[in-house]
Amino acid sequence: MKLNFLKYEGAGNDFILIDNRDKAFSDNLSTASIKKLCDRHFGIGADGLMVLELIKDFDFEMRYFNADGREGSMCGNGGRCIVAFAKHLNLIQKETNFLAVDGPHYARISENGNWVSLQMIDVQEINRDGEAFILNTGSPHYVLEVKNLASKDVFLDGKNIRNNSTYSKEGINVNFVEDFGDHYFVRTFERGVEDETFACGTGVTAVSMAMAKKKNLKGGIKNAIKVPGGDLSVSFNYDGSRFQDVFLEGPATFVFEGSIEI
Repeated sequence: MKLNFLKYEGAGNDFILIDNRDKAFSDNLSTASIKKLCDRHFGIGADGLMVLELIKDFDFEMRYFNADGREGSMCGNGGRCIVAFAKHLNLIQKETNFLAVDGPHYARISENGNWVSLQMIDVQEINRDGEAFILNTGSPHYVLEVKNLASKDVFLDGKNIRNNSTYSKEGINVNFVEDFGDHYFVRTFERGVEDETFACGTGVTAVSMAMAKKKNLKGGIKNAIKVPGGDLSVSFNYDGSRFQDVFLEGPATFVFEGSIEI
């Protein structure tokens, strides 16, 4: 069967987008086929694959699959890219309300369709693991502040944390952050991809919250974030116990479209 797709990227975090409004591929996207499609040598190549489907009371539903072929938790940059995809399909114009695995999401998109501000879930619970912060921003995250992040072996150190006795069963995304004063620099090892990615939307959201808690910052906060793939920003209101009105903002760029046999 021929599969038509579009490729998008958000700060280097890249995704295969499939329009499944007619349910044509519901039974054809097996774990093995998704893994092959995401493979950078034998398929299209991507950090993940998303399927857009119709659902009652929302503009659309987002289904997200990791590069390992398994259905995943929320993906922030993926969420922004699927909003750009929905605009391309003329499903939406300037705003949207859609459903993802972690619940409803609101988003705003620029006129040209390549800049998306996505509302993320509220977060209240933040735990500690030694010096690291543990929280869930739609996906589970480990956040550790470090020095000299540019030279850090994020693959090896992230892999070791993700697979240690505490996190190996469910997995966790591992974020390392360096504070430069006017911005945070973040590098992330993502579960499901099992490698460092150029960006992670739920990850930079988690980093922003963890740093606000660490510094005891309250009120309206907006952080500039630099990742290997570009620039993102995260804003929220924090009252000392709960993060609300959380928005992840950044580029969502069309790369190419094509078709492939599955």
